[in-house]
Amino acid sequence: MAYNEFSLIYDKLMMKDINYMNWYNYIKDIFNKFGKKPNNILEMACGTGNLTEILAKERYNIECFDLSEEMLSIAYEKLRKYKNVSIRNMNMLNFNFNKKFDSIISICDSINYIINIEDLKKTFLNVYNHLDNEGIFIFDINSYYKLSEVIGDNTFVHDEDDVFYTWENEFKDNISNFYLTFFIKENDVYHRFNEFHRERAFHIEEIVLLLKKVGFEKISTFDGLSFERPKEYSTRINFVAIK
Repeated sequence: MAYNEFSLIYDKLMMKDINYMNWYNYIKDIFNKFGKKPNNILEMACGTGNLTEILAKERYNIECFDLSEEMLSIAYEKLRKYKNVSIRNMNMLNFNFNKKFDSIISICDSINYIINIEDLKKTFLNVYNHLDNEGIFIFDINSYYKLSEVIGDNTFVHDEDDVFYTWENEFKDNISNFYLTFFIKENDVYHRFNEFHRERAFHIEEIVLLLKKVGFEKISTFDGLSFERPKEYSTRINFVAIK
């Protein structure tokens, strides 16, 4: 099961690899590039609320949700002091807010966790229906190249202070299975737990086609946190779709 005990050490590990301020600055640059000044933002798969907190500090009105109650409990501790944030436990496939937003965002390859193509289409349609006219949808994926070649069938070992873990991978039929084993040191004793994650590898053309099918017409793709065109060896692809 993903993000159960892992939620307790997620920030400790991820903050070393993910610069959320860089993410925020990139999103702000996207708003500027496409002439958007959103006030009401929906963040899908918000995790422990790291980007959410930056958006809240910048005085955006934020609704956010995640499927993991464990991740949300940590997010709540960070975000409960902000009156411009609302947190819910929902699924990307069928979330419903009975309102529309200027912008909907999802970062850190959350979209790759949607394994079934029809489920992804449902998610995109739900996003489309929750956006105001001319609203902007911003998200990213781990690229097909990254999941199939960089991660592939490789095994990685990490030793981070009092956290040691192995990350074994299996790539088959466009699906990446991640098998993680953690050893957490507590009072000179190591506690072990396992995590299983699964991501689907998508080609850019698949994503663009699905976005068009649900109604998006203005779609842009970029390499990583940039405005350059995706390359053959890009590891992260950013998408911008306008209703």
